[in-house]
Amino acid sequence: MPKIAAVEVCIARVPLDRPINFSTRRVTAREYCLVRVRAEDGTAGLGYCYAVNTAGRLLFHAVTDALAPRLIGDDSHRVEGIWQDLYQDTLLLGRTGVVMRALSAIDIALWDLNARSAGLPLYRYLGASVLDRVPSYGSGGYYWPGKGDAELAEELRAFVAAGHRAVKIKVGARGRSPAEEAARLRAARDAIGPDIALMLDANNAWPDLPTALQFMRRFEPMDPYWIEEPFLPDDIDNHAALARATPVPVATGEIEAGRWRFKELLDKRAAAILQTDATVCGGITEWRRITATASSYGVATSPHAWHDVHVHLAASAPSVSYVEFMPDDHVVNFRRLIDTQLVLDKGDLLLPRTPGLGFDFDPEAIARYGARDIGGEGIWRVVREPG
Repeated sequence: MPKIAAVEVCIARVPLDRPINFSTRRVTAREYCLVRVRAEDGTAGLGYCYAVNTAGRLLFHAVTDALAPRLIGDDSHRVEGIWQDLYQDTLLLGRTGVVMRALSAIDIALWDLNARSAGLPLYRYLGASVLDRVPSYGSGGYYWPGKGDAELAEELRAFVAAGHRAVKIKVGARGRSPAEEAARLRAARDAIGPDIALMLDANNAWPDLPTALQFMRRFEPMDPYWIEEPFLPDDIDNHAALARATPVPVATGEIEAGRWRFKELLDKRAAAILQTDATVCGGITEWRRITATASSYGVATSPHAWHDVHVHLAASAPSVSYVEFMPDDHVVNFRRLIDTQLVLDKGDLLLPRTPGLGFDFDPEAIARYGARDIGGEGIWRVVREPG
């Protein structure tokens, strides 16, 4: 049985080559909290979570100070029990945010360790629904300085040429009128044609229902597949109100944590698609609970970003519709930190054949991007039994 001997953690700070603007924020770098849970036989499982720009040290200390010491000497097969222990121990600090993200990274690493110990790809270890491939959508359409409708159209045509049957773009940039945004959507729809699903991501752009409806009434003729994160995540009532007011399905949940908040979204009919993120919501353990609950409401899951983890979860859950796929590392640059990349084939992601998650952290990349000013000497901090 894989008895846990050590937990290793570091922060890798990967700057964006070109800063980007969302509707409500600017991103210049990603900070990733990388975790290895190592068994006594030397086998290690990998997990990670992320922060934006400068908050990685908070994740680091949540792992080293609050969570990792509790794991040493435990059996990694006791995943459910470990999750409950860690959640209970950090109730006064956690339940969401930094601590839940750190718990997510540890939980992912435990599942990866167990799958590697069994010699199985993670999706097979979880109990697969499919064994070869899962559908993905091409995610992009960001606002760049000097990027106009023609450049957006060219980007989306490339997604379709790669075989994607669905694509996603950003909407809701500050200072742009409903008419300007509708023209941008028209260019997108004309570029991809009528049969490709067109997702829209507002990144919490709109302050109230009347504002959202001003935009949505102009967007509806372009037949969007969903409108993502129209409001702040805590504004569940407005999500529900918008869902009643527009024929466009509402999608949300990428920065939500814990099964109870997702149950509120489901009970209030505030989302037709959940975008539950295993690196945020509480790890694979909680992701599976949320997705199973959603399926009983007839609600699909389309997990947010991080295709290297979510491809396995999608293959294990028949209610997953799409995995989000970003074809380059301009925005989500985690791929720079790992040694193996997924293969895209005709718009689908091919499932890995190697044990666990199917990748390892790249030592050269960690040496380049790893932060040396957080945990003392070196890049990795190791938590193990004293003595």
